[in-house]
Amino acid sequence: MREFTVRAGRRRAIRLPALVWLTVVWMLLWDRPTVGNLLSGLVLAVLLQLAFPLPPVGPQLRLRPLGLAAFALRAAADLLHSAGPLAWQAAGGRGRAKRNSVIAVPLRTRSDLILTVMAISLSATPGTLVLDVRHSDATLFLHVLGAADDAAVAKARRDVQALERRTVRAFGTRDDLRALAEDRS
Repeated sequence: MREFTVRAGRRRAIRLPALVWLTVVWMLLWDRPTVGNLLSGLVLAVLLQLAFPLPPVGPQLRLRPLGLAAFALRAAADLLHSAGPLAWQAAGGRGRAKRNSVIAVPLRTRSDLILTVMAISLSATPGTLVLDVRHSDATLFLHVLGAADDAAVAKARRDVQALERRTVRAFGTRDDLRALAEDRS
């Protein structure tokens, strides 16, 4: 995808996708869309880009429709599947008390985008929480509810690795796909 920019001086650039995005966010902050809100949003977006220039974003994001559909469907299923037992445990349901674990899961890809999507996806799923992300070796540290024994911890790690595969198939670059393929061999 080509990035459209307008040069505003020697080192300053106004990126049109960022201009549109910032303006849309500004418009959503107000009660109703008006011409004044649109114009003030455009001016603010230009000023923000001039005051806080960001480096150009590389071709890190690839949207793969089939992978994205699989990612979204599985995320919805995970939300539904984990919400019930979590609510039961929180309400003090009968049965043995669930112990929890903190686990480290090294990822096979090193992409910041994949790492970020993974952390958001895992934190959005009831029963898991990302405690820390170590960028140097792409390791996620998770708090997992109900991971009381070695088998449950191993299952939690397999689930995270499966999420990584789905995330890479939905958003990953060729390098990310290659990292997954190399790990299998």
